[in-house]
Amino acid sequence: MPGFQVYIPAAGSRRGSPAVAGPFLGAPWAVMGLEMLVASGARRVWVLSWCGSILPEVRIGDFIVPISAIAEEGTSAHYPLGGRRAGADPLIVRALTSRLETLGLVHHQGTVWTTDALYRETPAKVRLYQEQGVAAVEMELSALMTVAAFRGVALGALLVVSDELFEFKWRPGFRSTPFKESSRRAGAVLLDCIAQRRA
Repeated sequence: MPGFQVYIPAAGSRRGSPAVAGPFLGAPWAVMGLEMLVASGARRVWVLSWCGSILPEVRIGDFIVPISAIAEEGTSAHYPLGGRRAGADPLIVRALTSRLETLGLVHHQGTVWTTDALYRETPAKVRLYQEQGVAAVEMELSALMTVAAFRGVALGALLVVSDELFEFKWRPGFRSTPFKESSRRAGAVLLDCIAQRRA
C-alpha cells in the first residue's frame, strides 16, 4: 500500500485553512507526520489512502470508509488509551459516506486490518479476518486512529481499493482504469467534504 495524503485545518483563522501533508508509508512514518501536524495545530485530519480488499464484495476501485482498525503494527502500543477504543471520528465518517452516496459511488463501511508485515498476509490470516467481516488490509490506520484518540483530535479516512487478496493470491489493480478513476475522485470527495465542514 502507498502512503496517504492528510488534509488538515491549519492553525491561524477560527476554522483554519486546509493544508496537505504526506505521503507517508507505514505506521511509524505516518505517526511521525501526524504528531508534527497535531503539534502545529491540526485538530481535524482527513486521510486518503489505498488498501487491499479481503472480501469478495469489495473490488478494485471501490471506496472504503473505515470505522475501526485491527492493529498488527508496532506503533499503537506506545499510545495507551486507558481502556478507550480508537476509531474513526463519526462526523468525518458521516460526511464521507453522505458525499459518496450523493455521487452514487460504490462504497463500504467497516473494519480494516493494519499490518507492518506485507509478506505475512498469509492465506490463513486473510481467511481469519474474512470470517470476522474485515473489509481490507493496509499499513497505517490503526496507528493513526490510536494516536488521534491519544492526542484528542478528530481523524477519519477514505480508502480506495487498489488490489485484491480475497482469493488468497494477490491481484494488483494499480494500473487499472477503475482504480485510477476512483483515486482521482477520492481527492475531490475529500475536498468537497472539507469545504462543507468549513462552510
